[in-house]
Amino acid sequence: MIRAAGCVLWRRAPSGQGIEIALVHRPKYDDWSHPKGKLKRGESAEECALREVREETGQACALGDRLPSARYWANGQPKEVTYWSARALGGTFTPSKEVDRVEWLPPAEARARLTQPRDRDLLDALVA
Repeated sequence: MIRAAGCVLWRRAPSGQGIEIALVHRPKYDDWSHPKGKLKRGESAEECALREVREETGQACALGDRLPSARYWANGQPKEVTYWSARALGGTFTPSKEVDRVEWLPPAEARARLTQPRDRDLLDALVA
């Protein structure tokens, strides 16, 4: 089983009306998703989620509520990703080979942009 962790990263909208969700674009897959990644040896799921958010978005964050885990097959192996809601605390995005863009969108626009239905379910859980 491949173990991974990630977050549905959010911040208050600059307008003061509602929230925005951070989505990452991975050029290797040309997809839009929530920041996530594999656990390193000896790393807890919480530590992994915080590290992946920082690496992929440049943002420090505070973990919030646990969200449903995603289970699926990746490259012929079962994968489980543990997710949390996470409030962005600030930082600066630097494009990389792994993630070339980050976009902050209102929930409805983020939901429409997400590539995988399982990622939409996570967003729905956060908004609920």
